[in-house]
Amino acid sequence: MVVILNDRESFRAARTIRTMTSSVSRSATAPDPKPNRPRVFSGIQPSGTTHLGNYLGALRIWAKLQDDNDAIYCIVDLHALTLPKEPGEVLAGTVGMAKMLLAVGIDPDRSVLFAQSQVHEHAELGWLMQTVASYGELSRMTQFKDKSARRTGFVSVGLFTYPTLQAADILLYDTNVVPVGDDQRQHLELSRDIAIRFNSRYGETFVVPEHRIPAVGARVMDLQHPQNKMSKSVDSPQGTIGMLDTPKEIEKKIKRAVTDNDGEVRYDPKAKPGVSNLLELLAAATGANPADLAENYSQYGPLKADTAAALIAELAPVQKRLAEIDDQDAINTLHAGAKKAAEIAAPVMTRAKKAVGLL
Repeated sequence: MVVILNDRESFRAARTIRTMTSSVSRSATAPDPKPNRPRVFSGIQPSGTTHLGNYLGALRIWAKLQDDNDAIYCIVDLHALTLPKEPGEVLAGTVGMAKMLLAVGIDPDRSVLFAQSQVHEHAELGWLMQTVASYGELSRMTQFKDKSARRTGFVSVGLFTYPTLQAADILLYDTNVVPVGDDQRQHLELSRDIAIRFNSRYGETFVVPEHRIPAVGARVMDLQHPQNKMSKSVDSPQGTIGMLDTPKEIEKKIKRAVTDNDGEVRYDPKAKPGVSNLLELLAAATGANPADLAENYSQYGPLKADTAAALIAELAPVQKRLAEIDDQDAINTLHAGAKKAAEIAAPVMTRAKKAVGLL
């Protein structure tokens, strides 16, 4: 038998059901506001060439966060589809990125590592996030403006809406902390706004995450265009140091890095972006303060030589480990991680559906 209700009756029925289910199920499944170990989540796209900026600004920090946090790391292959890809390109990139993450120190025994598309709740919650975010919020996203401006032809709707999927990625795991580069601050703020709005509209459902931006190396700049960040998606081969670059290639790129004409070594990102970028790279590789390092140099040549040497030493162990990791081992790691991730994501997705009023 089918009962047809008018709009007012439907609203009252839905409200009654939501109240009944929330009082029973949410009390049992709501996240612990003070877990023993903070939950950390972060993701990276499997596209482009993994470079020094990815490593210093994110991946190296991910490895360290495993010590004191409940860490979940995701290769966001669905996000990679926002720009046109050849068949098989995303799969190859996903396997390659898994190998890179293992090489930089992500330990499957101490964290969860998987590919986004392996856990269907990401896409499912992504749709709910689209219904809570506003057009105005998405249209103000700086990365969409930049990337769409560089596209001369097709611009996918996914490129516009992917911050809502990114919000789903984060909120799906009751995340407490998101380690991000400075360029991702805007997207995380949107995720926080969406979580707060959803909780206000439907009841306490999601943990509102906090961001964590490293003091040094958070925004590694292009060596040839120091006003721009080093990027996987921008074609600047001489300005970008790839994780697989040889020592000679690194020395050559650092030697040709843009500085300025006054010859003075000082840390001043606004007035001297090129020199300051070199100092930040050296600081990130050595653990020193960039302003303090500047006092050790009176010429650009020695600064460049020391920066190149420090970066070569930093990347050498990663390159060695990467060469030892087999493709199938990386794939097996992703499958095992996906099972763990799904066990965490499914209850959160159920909680969100019940809060909204979905069967």
